[in-house]
Amino acid sequence: MSRRRIGLALAAASFAWGLAAGVAHATDISFWTWRQEDKAAYNELFADFTKANPDIHVKFESFPDENYPTIVSTALAAGKGGDVIHTHAYGWLEQFVKAGYFEPQDLTTVPSLANQPADALVAGTYRADKKVYSLPFASQTLGLFINKDVFTKAGLTPPTTWGEFITVSKALKEKGIYPLANGMGTSWFNEMFVAIFTNPFLGQDFVSDLTAGKTTFKDPRYVAALGKLLELRDYMPPGFEGIDYDTAGQLFISGKAAMLAGGSFDIASYRTQNPAINMDFVAPPMAKAGDTPQVTKFFDGGYAVNAKSANKEAALKLVNWMGTKEFGDKFSALLGNISPIKGVVIKDELLAHVAKLNETAMPHINVVYFRFEKPTGSELLQGDITKMMSGSITPDQLAADLTDGLAKWYQPFQGK
Repeated sequence: MSRRRIGLALAAASFAWGLAAGVAHATDISFWTWRQEDKAAYNELFADFTKANPDIHVKFESFPDENYPTIVSTALAAGKGGDVIHTHAYGWLEQFVKAGYFEPQDLTTVPSLANQPADALVAGTYRADKKVYSLPFASQTLGLFINKDVFTKAGLTPPTTWGEFITVSKALKEKGIYPLANGMGTSWFNEMFVAIFTNPFLGQDFVSDLTAGKTTFKDPRYVAALGKLLELRDYMPPGFEGIDYDTAGQLFISGKAAMLAGGSFDIASYRTQNPAINMDFVAPPMAKAGDTPQVTKFFDGGYAVNAKSANKEAALKLVNWMGTKEFGDKFSALLGNISPIKGVVIKDELLAHVAKLNETAMPHINVVYFRFEKPTGSELLQGDITKMMSGSITPDQLAADLTDGLAKWYQPFQGK
């Protein structure tokens, strides 16, 4: 977005702050988010909250995703902004907590924190003081979309192991079908692409060794897993280097491609775009038969309370309600996302299947552990993976670049 458009967005936000200051009552609170597409669902959820709390009215306000951090930080720095702020997780959140912008949450102010599993709470916790500042709102799962009709028509069965994946991909290609829809034209998704296919070869032991400082990304296990990605190039669309994630999605839902490495966050969207699609979402191919199927999971963000809110009590009441099973049940039904709240009932069969896969999921390593300082693991990996897939650098070089870049701030990697 241009500076002029950012300025206009900030001006609009400033107008909203001024208007709110002039007419707001103590029980009128605002909810800021980047999720414009979720407006109808949130307004329905907020209507339920107001029925139970008739003295509190919630206003939904959304801003462009690409400039959301700038708009939020500018507003908060001025002592303004929404009463409740929709946040991303992990490193994104930490920068705002460091600046003192968010109110800490505990079981006294937000009792529904007790409804969250431990790994979800980590996503909204500030590492320095171990306090929660953002109530987790959804987990996202990375795996493999399967177009079941394409497989049936081709007389093939979706693969479960890497060997089967290569065999099936060869057969699909011979029939004129793109086996894998993905390209490398979207930086943010390329990092997810790496996680999807490498995690089954790495396993939980690698994550434990990495986070304990026993190894680095130069580990032969990681280098070998990266090498597996090179085998995928023959089964991706021609010119895959320039094919972005949206285009890949269209190849998949149109039936031109049999499989797509993607995220559960697109299930609802693909159904909307093609109501007739007969698809599945499965774990990516295992290294070998008998291994535990492993998707990749991370927590997308949460709900934080503006430390300078004039309506802090009402804002905390809203956030607490957003951690209840009542909210979680309806949230999952309306938005097709998996709520981390314990006991939430997921009625959608495919989404329930994804939730089951999450029980043995691997973490999204870069997002969960290496986004806290600059350069982030995400920046380093996104910058190198396209080079590796095009053949200009090797897996060893990518692993070294990732390790050496993170060593600038991640002490366990220094000198290794």
